[in-house]
Amino acid sequence: MNKQFSSLLIGAVVVVVVIIFFSSSMFFKLEPGERAIIFRQFTTGLDKENIFMPGFHVVAPWNDFIVYTVKEQTREEMMDVLDKNGLSINVDMSVRFNPVYNKIGFLHEVFGQEYITRLVIPEVRSMVRKVMGRYNAEEIYSTKRQEVEESIISETTEILKSNNIELKAMLIRSINLPANIKDAIESKLTTEQEALAYEFKLQREKSEAERKKIEAQGISNYNLILSQSLTKNILTMKGIDATLKLAESPNTKVVVVGGGDQGLPLILGNN
Repeated sequence: MNKQFSSLLIGAVVVVVVIIFFSSSMFFKLEPGERAIIFRQFTTGLDKENIFMPGFHVVAPWNDFIVYTVKEQTREEMMDVLDKNGLSINVDMSVRFNPVYNKIGFLHEVFGQEYITRLVIPEVRSMVRKVMGRYNAEEIYSTKRQEVEESIISETTEILKSNNIELKAMLIRSINLPANIKDAIESKLTTEQEALAYEFKLQREKSEAERKKIEAQGISNYNLILSQSLTKNILTMKGIDATLKLAESPNTKVVVVGGGDQGLPLILGNN
């Protein structure tokens, strides 16, 4: 009995020692924002389909448990690119991304855990150079900056997505040109703005002159029509109407209107 108990005790001690010795490669806890895959080196190899979620996991010590951070990550890159005329431009970029959660097995198979330096940064740099090489410095710096940014984002998103990376945001933080080129571009833009302002002022004054011309023409036409309609008989009739109304006023004592052969009647008093 004592011998059997001793054997059990020794066996238990061995198991405990083995567990303690291999605990770091057997027991894993995944935090929120982490995922893992397993590599079974003696059997099926890399399991790309089954993704381990946050929580506690027990893995055979001879298998590799590969942990990935799937939280959004940010990288800032400063690079020199050439415009389509060969002018050197310094660009400061900011990129925000994360691995596609359920595709980290495929990502690991091609690029491994160094996917940021092997995939993300090289592709970002390549796309920035490729897109900016289609434009000249002035377009990149000012007139087509938004178009340049949208093209870079669109093309970078596509290439990263095909490699199981999700691009969240991409921003050109600054574009630095040689001082003389920058001054020349800014001077040109200022001149163009001044020319546009002057053109607007001329157009506004032209419109105002046209309005006044139309207004004056309308007044002239009105006066012409009025003068043509006021014949001698009509004026005489209007004078008679006015005289009668004036004579009917309670305050009127004597009203004398007109003179000569064609004058209007003489009205005395209102009784």
